[in-house]
Amino acid sequence: MNRTIIKIGLLPSVIFCFNGLYAQNTDSTKASKIDEIVVTAYGVKKEKKALGYSFQDVKGQTLVDAKETNVTNALVGKVSGLQVIKAGFGPASSSRINLRGFNSFKGDNQPLIVVDGVPLSNNLGSKPKQNDGNYNNDFWNPDLDMGNGLGDINAEDIESISVLKGGAASALYGSRGGNGVILITTKTGKKKGGLGITYSTSLGFETLFMKPDTQKSFGLGLTGIPNPANSDNTSSWGPTFEVSGSKRYDNLKNFFKTGINSQHTLSFQENLGEGTSLYTSANYLNDNSQIPNSKFERFNFMAKMNSTFGANKRWTSEVKVQYISSKAKNRPSGGRGDGNYYSNILLMPQNIDIRDYQAEQTQNDITSRWITPNGINPYWSAYNSLNADKKDRFLLNGYLKYQFNDWLSADVRLGTDFYSLNSDARVWTGSSRKNSYATNEEKFYENNYIASLTAKKDNLFGKWGGSVSVYGQMMESRTKALYFSTQNLIVPNVFSVNNTSDLAGIANNEVDFWKKINSVFAAAEINYDGYWFINATARNDWSSTLTIENRSYFYPSISTSLVLTEMLNKLNGTTSKILTFAKLRAAYAVTGNSLNPYELYNTYKLGADPGGHAVLGRKKILYNSNLQAEELKTFEVGADLKFFNRVSLDLSYFRNSASGQLIDLPMNPLSGYEAKKISSGGLRNSGIEIVLNTDIFKKEVFTWNVNANFSKLKSVIDKIDDNVLKYPLAGFDNVGIFAEVGRPYGAIYGTKFLRVEDPNSPNFGKLIVGENGLPQATPDQYYLGDQTPRALFGFTNSFVYKNIGFSFLIDGRIGGKFYSSTQSALQKVGLAADTAPGGRRDNFVLDAVVQQNGGGYVSNTKEITQQDYWAAVTAGNLGITEQNIYDATNIRLRNVQVSYSFPKSIFQKLALQSAKVSFTANNVWMIYSKAKGIDPESVFAINSNAVGFENMAFPTTRSYLFTITLGF
Repeated sequence: MNRTIIKIGLLPSVIFCFNGLYAQNTDSTKASKIDEIVVTAYGVKKEKKALGYSFQDVKGQTLVDAKETNVTNALVGKVSGLQVIKAGFGPASSSRINLRGFNSFKGDNQPLIVVDGVPLSNNLGSKPKQNDGNYNNDFWNPDLDMGNGLGDINAEDIESISVLKGGAASALYGSRGGNGVILITTKTGKKKGGLGITYSTSLGFETLFMKPDTQKSFGLGLTGIPNPANSDNTSSWGPTFEVSGSKRYDNLKNFFKTGINSQHTLSFQENLGEGTSLYTSANYLNDNSQIPNSKFERFNFMAKMNSTFGANKRWTSEVKVQYISSKAKNRPSGGRGDGNYYSNILLMPQNIDIRDYQAEQTQNDITSRWITPNGINPYWSAYNSLNADKKDRFLLNGYLKYQFNDWLSADVRLGTDFYSLNSDARVWTGSSRKNSYATNEEKFYENNYIASLTAKKDNLFGKWGGSVSVYGQMMESRTKALYFSTQNLIVPNVFSVNNTSDLAGIANNEVDFWKKINSVFAAAEINYDGYWFINATARNDWSSTLTIENRSYFYPSISTSLVLTEMLNKLNGTTSKILTFAKLRAAYAVTGNSLNPYELYNTYKLGADPGGHAVLGRKKILYNSNLQAEELKTFEVGADLKFFNRVSLDLSYFRNSASGQLIDLPMNPLSGYEAKKISSGGLRNSGIEIVLNTDIFKKEVFTWNVNANFSKLKSVIDKIDDNVLKYPLAGFDNVGIFAEVGRPYGAIYGTKFLRVEDPNSPNFGKLIVGENGLPQATPDQYYLGDQTPRALFGFTNSFVYKNIGFSFLIDGRIGGKFYSSTQSALQKVGLAADTAPGGRRDNFVLDAVVQQNGGGYVSNTKEITQQDYWAAVTAGNLGITEQNIYDATNIRLRNVQVSYSFPKSIFQKLALQSAKVSFTANNVWMIYSKAKGIDPESVFAINSNAVGFENMAFPTTRSYLFTITLGF
């Protein structure tokens, strides 16, 4: 049975909803022993054999065992076609989920997150500081990564996660489900032995996982000689450590400490009486990061009560309250500017010990002491360039259902997601950075009101059964925020926006995003004799972000499944001991995306000039009020097979086609606008997915389970606009990431080494150097690869011997490219391993040619130094792009777990009912990578669709955690 939402008109005051949202009965015939009940759209429980689309779920205990601070990261390698993209900025940083590729040029591209039927805002990274919805991903000084919404959830509260990848699976969610849906079902009270109380505690340690490859032979200086006194140079082009008589230091290891992570969870679950159950939990997480003076704390509280009552137990209710309080202290900043002190650590000469600069730098209001007079000490930055934020979040929902008879029920659900975020940032005096202060306040809410009516009968006539559900929903979301900052403090270190030398020195912005979607929709199923199922859905949304003429849009879907083994068994009694289950399925659906708020009409905003006079300004985008919603058509076929009643194999082929992309097409600035909003362009994603699960051994004292998944993706851009072939997703300087017609999503463009391009020339392919013998960059940008992975896989082995458990997960990404700004910076200062091949810096002559005035070529004979070569390669901000394009393919041992459950017999005379100890390690071993020590998972701008760009991301971490779980 599927559950959906209905919205009637744009601002209706009445909602109708009909559905058996958490009904125990299913939308198909009674489940047999091989049937599995799963949670589908709107929390409806269905037999898995009735689904005409691919479906995967992840058990809550799997997420708990992973011991990830952000539960998003625990999904890596566990679901086919699911990619987790991470930001490398501390324990509270964001992680992005992508299912089956990117479907939108400018949209969020993330699946909708739904917790117990209520959508959860999963905003990524920084927040927009303007009403245009654009983020500050500036190359030098981007906004802080404030984490993603899913990272607020406590894994201990999750019963299971259902991943709806195809359009038919998520079509009931309309425009919000266009990129798939992640359904989270939290725990309910269950009868347990003893008191029903469980306590668990874990202690973890965090160290560096990957560090960029560096040379280990040369120290501070230029041209092979030490720096003169009072030099501002911090490059590592000096003499060898042997010549200078100095020692080599690992400054990354010396600066970053061992992080300590502790977590405590106390839960209670029990049946309070006939038909009533209660689950409550409290969780406290304290993560003292490996980054000095950086800390993250999170407190989760949840209470959930389920009850059936009334005559014949016809009434069912559920009430849940979740409260999350999270605090972050000194989140690290990204970018290449002074705000990111990681670059000073990474680029520091290795014959200088960073710990020599620690004394007296870990206090406020002191002068930065560094290698160079104007440089900023990383210790000073860690304790004098400060930020803090606190978020209070509530997830509330209530559900009431009435069962009229054995075939008709109605229900209503109310839910809200609300949070308030307060943050500030302050830079103390003592360095070249301005004494500054900023304070922000954000409030967000999303309210959903859902009602449904469901009719279901397994024996309508003959062997035919069926069900129909009709829904109504109203959704309203709003974000209000105020941002104030000043860099002109009158009294030093008095952090107040009123303490400024002039009002024009205050930067203030107000954001107000307000959106409503009203919907009506329905789901219907017919089935024949329990082996042939046809499901159809239809949904109509009315969005407040579109004009009256265009705000209504329709999303249908149809899917079917045929259980061959049951059909053959019921028709002629045929059974097989080899092929014990076989199902064929097919699905087609239409979903999409609508506009963000305030993207229909050109309006003006009020501001002030430096003299304090009122001025009006407008956005630089020319809007079009006739725009319609994006459209995504999805098609999927597949088969679910089971051999020997032990080996399960799921096969899927999918094809998604997105059209009517809502993009900002660049315009000639002389028009008065930088871009115009249009609806044009399209792309296609297609691929295959394979999921294998088998118990290789299953004996009383020993089991060995293998779970593997593999997905292959092909992405192609079909169209941008009639006369436009490339659309910019993001970029800086000479590096750009585009949607380009005929190429995969996220084409990376940049400069190449200048070479002989004439295939008929005997010098074809050789570098063209200048008369100085140094390489040159092409004047134009060229295609250098794309960010789209060609395949993803995960391979989990789980062993249980008596009371001992052991498991490990190997996952990987195959294909795709990314640009590393970090490597370019290392090469510029002479620290990259490439700058000292074999630990030496001998002069050399490039195998290249020099172009003559007449157009011919002569062989290059000019001898050059390593320093001169890399100065030419890294000239400008990012150098010759081609040099630092890396294959994103990587394979790693992601997770290892060992556990021991104490025998229950030893607790017979104790209040203790169970005890378990476990050890978990994450990011254990990078098995394969060609990125020279840069973790391919590190992304600069997590809230951008241009994820093929890395820019001074903090090193990724390895963690070790010890856990004790006690049941009373």
